[in-house]
Amino acid sequence: MNGARKCIAILSAAFGCCFTGTAISHGQEIIDLTLESSVEIAMASSYRIRQLQLGIERTRFWLKAEQAGLKSKVYMNVRVPNFNYVSDSKWNSALQKDEIIKENTGLWQADLSIRQPVVLFGYPTDGYLSLNNKVYRYTQKTQGGDRDLTFYNRYFVKFEQPIFRPNRLKNNIEEGELNLQRNELEYLDNQVDLIRDIGYDYYNLFRMSYYNVLNANHIANLEKTSEIARNFAAKDTTRAIETIQVQVELANVKERLLSNQSNLRLGLARMRQRLRLNPADSLVINPVADVQPIVVDLGKAVEYATTLRPRLQMLSIDRRRNQINLQNTKGNNSFHVNLEMTYGLEKQDEIYQELWKDEYDNSYSVSVNAYIPIWDWGQRNAQVKAQEISLKKTELYMEEARNGIESEVTNGVETLNEFQRRALTMKQNLDVAVELTDMSLEQYRENRITLQDLLQVISRQRDTESNFIEAFLGYRRALLSLMEDTFYDFEKQVPLLERFQPREKDANS
Repeated sequence: MNGARKCIAILSAAFGCCFTGTAISHGQEIIDLTLESSVEIAMASSYRIRQLQLGIERTRFWLKAEQAGLKSKVYMNVRVPNFNYVSDSKWNSALQKDEIIKENTGLWQADLSIRQPVVLFGYPTDGYLSLNNKVYRYTQKTQGGDRDLTFYNRYFVKFEQPIFRPNRLKNNIEEGELNLQRNELEYLDNQVDLIRDIGYDYYNLFRMSYYNVLNANHIANLEKTSEIARNFAAKDTTRAIETIQVQVELANVKERLLSNQSNLRLGLARMRQRLRLNPADSLVINPVADVQPIVVDLGKAVEYATTLRPRLQMLSIDRRRNQINLQNTKGNNSFHVNLEMTYGLEKQDEIYQELWKDEYDNSYSVSVNAYIPIWDWGQRNAQVKAQEISLKKTELYMEEARNGIESEVTNGVETLNEFQRRALTMKQNLDVAVELTDMSLEQYRENRITLQDLLQVISRQRDTESNFIEAFLGYRRALLSLMEDTFYDFEKQVPLLERFQPREKDANS
């Protein structure tokens, strides 16, 4: 399954899509929230993930049960007793008519068998070889009160082999393996879906945290401006209006900061609830935006998506299951032969102790039963056609999925490159805007520019910071989406299924 099981237990234990986070201590009240830590907590507390884990464990036991069918099976059938005291109609050949005969019999019987599937070179033939022992005590009583007692004992080897019919034993085992593989792939797919959902929620919180810093920087620049304006007003009362203008602008920015802080508080509360954390815990986000250029080869990305992503693998499993169902359907109501042969030793006697002496008679049987269909009004043919259509539909789904994946990856790579270019450009523009603001503050202090010019420069810095964070988050989300489409971590340059190598859980544990 191309290493799918390597990722089952802890796919998200250290998922590092974006930032390097500090270790989490759930016993503390303060949690440094990063994308990595958010995913780790979500994986540990998600009901959906736990349900999928239980589904995998259940499927493993079903597969183990099917595989146990290849081993010897020991069982006993016991009838102790089986009494019949009833009247029945019997044909009397001497009288040439039916007559009512009262039957009075008693049977005590035990059948012991050791049954082993026939496996040739590791391939189950759907046949069985068994060692058997049949022992019974049979009593008949006549209407005159006579009693006939017979003891019987037989040891024999039995061989059973169906011919010209689907190998249901092999098919059942293969279906069990396919079910397990599909459940494991669904588990991986749902983990990445959860990572995506948590990632988008985290980035929303990151955005609001960054806007707190952005507004704080804006306030700091305005407070510097206000201090300079007050100094001018103290020397020249005609410039007092400049102090008022700065205070109005400062009040608006502080209001935006308070509004953003409120939204962040509510967002953190929702995140805390989603991660099922203690309501008393405090979540802290450090909004450091660092753009690391990443080069993604489109051809490699498409290759990763078609080979690593579970979607096509699951459709391939569905196709194989439909092929097995088609084989089984073709075997329904079709010509087939059942071969059965026995060989052994038997003995019967009126005295029980005599059964165990060395004088046994040989016994054998050969039975060949053939089923020959003659006319069924097209029932079997219609069932086969319906199953063939199901197989064709699955193949069309695979073709559609392959084309869709290629289109998704192409768009994802283009989107990533676009946001990456924008983020890098805006990062450079932001450095220039900060430097320009510092220069303008100094020029306003020296009375070389007007207050309106300075406020415009400060406002442009804020706009530049806003544009940068939007481009940065677009870049991070595009990288997250591309990872989801390809199951490849382009930052670490490793497939997800190789990056995480947990110990496979034993079905017996």
